[in-house]
Amino acid sequence: MTGVQTYDGRVDWVDYAKGFCIILVVMMHSTLGVEAASGQTGWLHGLVEFARPFRMPDFFMISGLFLAQVIDRDWRTYLDRKVVHFAYFYLLWMTIQFVVKSPGIAAESGASEVVRLYLLALIDPFGTLWFIYMLPIFFVVVKLARRVPVAAVWTIGAALEIAHISTGWTVIDELAARFVYFYTGYILARQVFAFTARAQTQPWLALGLIALWCVINGAAVFAGYATLAFASLALGLVGAAAVATVSSLMAMHDVFRPLRNCGRNSIVIYLAFFLPMAAMRALLLKTGWIPDVGTMSVIITAAGVFGSLALFWAVRGSRAKFLFERPAQFWLVAKTAPKPKLTLQPAE
Repeated sequence: MTGVQTYDGRVDWVDYAKGFCIILVVMMHSTLGVEAASGQTGWLHGLVEFARPFRMPDFFMISGLFLAQVIDRDWRTYLDRKVVHFAYFYLLWMTIQFVVKSPGIAAESGASEVVRLYLLALIDPFGTLWFIYMLPIFFVVVKLARRVPVAAVWTIGAALEIAHISTGWTVIDELAARFVYFYTGYILARQVFAFTARAQTQPWLALGLIALWCVINGAAVFAGYATLAFASLALGLVGAAAVATVSSLMAMHDVFRPLRNCGRNSIVIYLAFFLPMAAMRALLLKTGWIPDVGTMSVIITAAGVFGSLALFWAVRGSRAKFLFERPAQFWLVAKTAPKPKLTLQPAE
């Protein structure tokens, strides 16, 4: 496989990259959560820190790769697919998270605090769900800025990232920190796909570059330079390219299908992983069956990933499928069957 080869209408390596990203996201929440609860630092912490510079930049870059194919749609269709779609899942799963967490919040701060936090979550994303809250904002910003010179938009995005803005409001801070990666995916999609195709034709050179990147990224992270201005932007962009390269090499023979399937269902994992993750963390901390914090983090990560997929598979075809499939009454534009394509297609 080279270039933009697809399976089932999907780009071969994109699901691998999304699989990497979503597992790293679950790993981060699992590891930091159990470390905070136990008061100890486990051996998996180093990997979480290594991935910090590129984990979310890569996710946002991939999200922007296919935008050029749909940005010319009329506003009603565009808003339906790129805003209402994510808004539905955000509101649904934000409510589910509040149902789970509200007893603890109420016991500690009172019922009024539950109501306050729920209303606040409508304008400032709640917990682990901030990614799908930000995506619609990015989609709208890019469409509104289509007439603005690309260089100007990218420069503004880069400047915002370099500024390391910290207001305490997630929308403002994450817009500043992440938009440049999303926009880079949008404007450099052709170059990204050409780059991954080149990597597939020269795998040994690609592996050498990946090894070099690992050394540079690791050195920057553990020397404390990764969060510095300019360094964070460079490491984010190069790290996103590195994940794309690794993914393109893995896709050549498609030997890691579980990872590909995780990427194919990344939205499912992202929405639901907190439930099995929290349940497994509570069980392991209460029983003490696994004394090692690093091993515990791995088990909790696996529970978050496979538990969310198990829930998805369990509700498919049932009345509960609305958890992962937007019902027809929440569509602004009727869903139509996609036309077969042999070109780039979004892996969502």
